[in-house]
Amino acid sequence: MAKTYIYHPTGVCSRELHIHYENGIVVGLEAIGGCNGNLQGVGALIKGMKIEEAISRLSGIKCRGSRTGETSCPDQISKALKEIVELEK
Repeated sequence: MAKTYIYHPTGVCSRELHIHYENGIVVGLEAIGGCNGNLQGVGALIKGMKIEEAISRLSGIKCRGSRTGETSCPDQISKALKEIVELEK
């Protein structure tokens, strides 16, 4: 059965991420706030992906639209996924 992890990103437009996962695989992503189309696209791309692979692909991406320019919604998703990995240890 899939679990849901709720994450509150910092420094970006999205306010909340709901990450659904099961057995180390991302099964869905819902975002509140942010660039809806882009976040739906990211969610579709990482669906079915191993969490570690998604972290590797999304970590470190920067967005000029973020508050500091040093993070992005994809980067914040990677941070949430890292928390899931730690939680599941």
